[in-house]
Amino acid sequence: MAVEVRDNTDRFEIVVDDKVAGFAAYRVRDDAIVFTHTEVDPAFEGQGLGSKLAAGALDAVRARGGAVVPRCAFIKSYIDRHPEYQDLLA
Repeated sequence: MAVEVRDNTDRFEIVVDDKVAGFAAYRVRDDAIVFTHTEVDPAFEGQGLGSKLAAGALDAVRARGGAVVPRCAFIKSYIDRHPEYQDLLA
């Protein structure tokens, strides 16, 4: 199973074997990425893809030197459970 997280302009997508399995929608505000909604296709639930998506998206923001505003409950919860991402909070 090939899994990739990629930025698709206004959302990060998690792609499994060339199929979009989920996304984390965002908008850009100043130097911050505001995450607004995260969703995993029910056909792909239970495989840890939501966590992989969150980690991939947050790692991409870190690589760009940006900050995060987690308006999405899933991304907020992920950051709360993974303190290594606390420094990204705007």
